[in-house]
Amino acid sequence: MERLETLSPQLVYEALETSPEGLTSQEAERRLAQYGPNILREAPRKPIIFSLLANFTHLMALLLWAASGMAFVARMPQLGIAVIGVIVINALFSFWQEYRAERAIEALRKLLPAHARVVRDGAECRLLADELVPGDLVLLSEGELISADARLVEEFELRTNNATLTGESMPVRRSAEPVLRDDIGRTEITNMVFAGTSVATGTGRAVVSATGMRTELGRITDLTQTVQEETSPIQVEVARAVRWVTITAVVLGVLFFAIGALVAGMQAAEAFIFGVGIIVAFVPEGMLPTVTLSLAMGVQRMARRNALVKRLSAVETLGCTTVICTDKTGTLTQNEMTVLRLWAGGQEFQASGYGYRPEGKLVTADGRVGTCDEPDLVLLLTAAALCNNARLLPPEGDGGRWSILGDPTEAALLVASAKCGLEFDALARAQPRLREYPFESRRKRMSTVHAQGQGEVAYVKGAPLEILSRCDAILVGGQQQPLTQEWRDRITAHNDAYAAQALRVLAAAYRPLHENEDHHTADADAIEQGLVFAGLLAMMDPPRPEVAHAVELCHRAQVRIIMITGDYGLTARSVATRLGIFSSDQGRVVTGVELGQMPEDSLLALLRSKDDVIFARVSPEDKLRVVSALKTLGEVVAVTGDGVNDAPALRRSDIGIAMGLSGTDVAKEASDMILTDDNFASIVNAIEEGRAVYANIRKFCTYIFASNVPEAVPFLFFVLSGGRIPLGLTIMQILAVDLGTDLVPALALGADLPEPGVMAVPPRAKTAHLVDLKLLARAYLWEGLLEGILAMAAFFWIYWSRGYAGVVSPLPGPEEDPLLYVTATTACLAAIVASQIGNVFGNRSEVLSIFHLGLFSNRLVLLGIAAELILILAIVYVPPFQAFFDTAPLRGVDWLLLCACPPFMLLAEEGRKWIVRRASRSRS
Repeated sequence: MERLETLSPQLVYEALETSPEGLTSQEAERRLAQYGPNILREAPRKPIIFSLLANFTHLMALLLWAASGMAFVARMPQLGIAVIGVIVINALFSFWQEYRAERAIEALRKLLPAHARVVRDGAECRLLADELVPGDLVLLSEGELISADARLVEEFELRTNNATLTGESMPVRRSAEPVLRDDIGRTEITNMVFAGTSVATGTGRAVVSATGMRTELGRITDLTQTVQEETSPIQVEVARAVRWVTITAVVLGVLFFAIGALVAGMQAAEAFIFGVGIIVAFVPEGMLPTVTLSLAMGVQRMARRNALVKRLSAVETLGCTTVICTDKTGTLTQNEMTVLRLWAGGQEFQASGYGYRPEGKLVTADGRVGTCDEPDLVLLLTAAALCNNARLLPPEGDGGRWSILGDPTEAALLVASAKCGLEFDALARAQPRLREYPFESRRKRMSTVHAQGQGEVAYVKGAPLEILSRCDAILVGGQQQPLTQEWRDRITAHNDAYAAQALRVLAAAYRPLHENEDHHTADADAIEQGLVFAGLLAMMDPPRPEVAHAVELCHRAQVRIIMITGDYGLTARSVATRLGIFSSDQGRVVTGVELGQMPEDSLLALLRSKDDVIFARVSPEDKLRVVSALKTLGEVVAVTGDGVNDAPALRRSDIGIAMGLSGTDVAKEASDMILTDDNFASIVNAIEEGRAVYANIRKFCTYIFASNVPEAVPFLFFVLSGGRIPLGLTIMQILAVDLGTDLVPALALGADLPEPGVMAVPPRAKTAHLVDLKLLARAYLWEGLLEGILAMAAFFWIYWSRGYAGVVSPLPGPEEDPLLYVTATTACLAAIVASQIGNVFGNRSEVLSIFHLGLFSNRLVLLGIAAELILILAIVYVPPFQAFFDTAPLRGVDWLLLCACPPFMLLAEEGRKWIVRRASRSRS
């Protein structure tokens, strides 16, 4: 069948086997059975119970289940119960933070109206939108939502708002005339209307061509459903770290079991207990809760910076983002048309202020402010305000924004007139409207007739060259002058200059009507002749003032920005140049049609080249294709969007970012993050926070892993000495460190603010690992080794201070001298805790000195240390804790030795950082 858009209205009826009287009821029922109801089908979902169970069955959880089981087998029920508690609490917390209902399809359904006006059996009727079928003749009028894709057969000044499909809020002219072009996108076909869009102005009739999942909206729904969410970088890295820890712990546990049984001559059951002890010592039980809580704190910090994160793992994903695919309207720009330049009476004025707030000034090049005393400027703005159907709506409540009713372009003219001190209501009372000649695409202008004193005046606005062709005079200095060719050339030159800057230009003119002219009978052509030219008004949706700095930060951080917009290429290029997204004039603009004809290899080559590029007039498939290509190249992609058309790309990206103010419910549901201020600068803030979160996770991983070594060293001494040195730490004391004293300081490290210079380095490479050899060497071979030495020194100190010379003869264990042994293990535990106090300060940066960051700049660290001290004192001195953890009180002289541990660890770490910084400076 020939394409519907190429047919005349009469042939459309024939092609869809219908007529101007609509379908018969019987035929409609037959087609409903054939095509099905006009609804969006939902893909089957995974039951929610599976999401919950996944938090109990990932690798770290399985390792903890195994450790718990071994604890029960080894007759340590307290340890088994505690580890199960860790599993349950972390699983429930993770599930609660991650859980969100997938309401994208329900949100899409809301875009379809409940009813539609249809002609059936030759009569107009109202029926459920679900019952529409191909061939139905639907009636369209201003303000109505459109229920299905349809081909126009009749219209009167019809404009539709296609923002849900294209992302652009400007009403689009629709026509019933055939369209023969092949170089335009589907939504640009002017004789088609689409499900989910709305009628902005005018009326029309259209024949339904597609319903349900066959519509453009259904196609986007299908794309959104088929895009699968992928594992985030932090999830991959945590899983890798867990695998590494699991292998290490199990190998060491088996090794120590073998050494105990074969070398130390221990019984098999006893050796098994020690093997379990080693595994427990090297399994950081507090790691997952700490990672989860750190991400949650990152979410809270981002919320304070206008970014609401829906998925915890998305926090860190931002930190490794290499490409931002951003929309233009509302994200880089204000999404509020604003008059920026005016030309009247030979003078140019620049307007200050942005958006629909009627505040600002009109200033000439020499700094003079335009006022109501200037007749040329006043007449231009009076014509613009009165030949206008828009209204400005003041904010509702505190913190509200000015909004509009009507066309954004006309609203911008009202704001410009207010900046000159003209009040619309006063103008309307002084010159009441008598008649309107609406805008028509054929005339490219609109006119209104107003009473003015005892006479009448016509105001006209429209396309500059059309207005200019109907003018005979120009207003200069409040006086009419003949519109000479010289004046025409000057006006045309200004119009061309504004257009070259991607500004939308309108002209305004006026004419006092003669006494014998009757506007009741005169047509538009009769009124719109012999006009006096009043001036030009140039406007655009201006870039947000703070975005240019954010773009600069992105470039400094080596994050690439690619604009993907439904707007025209010239406008997109202008905005990109103003904001610095295009670093040179060599940037390329690729249209949706060009992209559709571009082979995949060519697209990959274009994106791989890192050249500045904009994709304009794109479809949802185009945007999805660009994002997929970037991911094929190994990029970590963030995508912004606000419309239904953006949903597939939002889902496909590594992190989807929806607009909170202007975004549709569909975009918000498909995204991982929502900007509460629709501001690109907030994305940059979120990237900074994401990088900080990743750095913080490395900090507390180092901190947590470091304490594993002093937990394992006592087992090493015990086994290698053949039992001559008693075990310096019990399993429950290890748990006291992992889930007690270490937890709050680790969380405090997770709350550290971004370090200076975090946005001056490239994003971390995909091959870079969260837990790498550098981190492990620092944790195990440096900090952990030092802590192990201090812990065993404290253990031996108790024996030495009680009269035992050392390791020449066996030291008394729990059977020979229970109190002495328990006191020694208590000192070993307290030494690990004291060492970790110094360690938490040292781990606030991998390279920077704590004295550069500020010793007290993170108050949560101080709070964590206080909690650590309170907990260890309770374990040492409170009887119920003494019984549970098998501890005994320490003397004051013991604490003097322990007090040397924190500064020792801090100074050792500061020395390491100094060497690293010096080596780095030498290399550079």
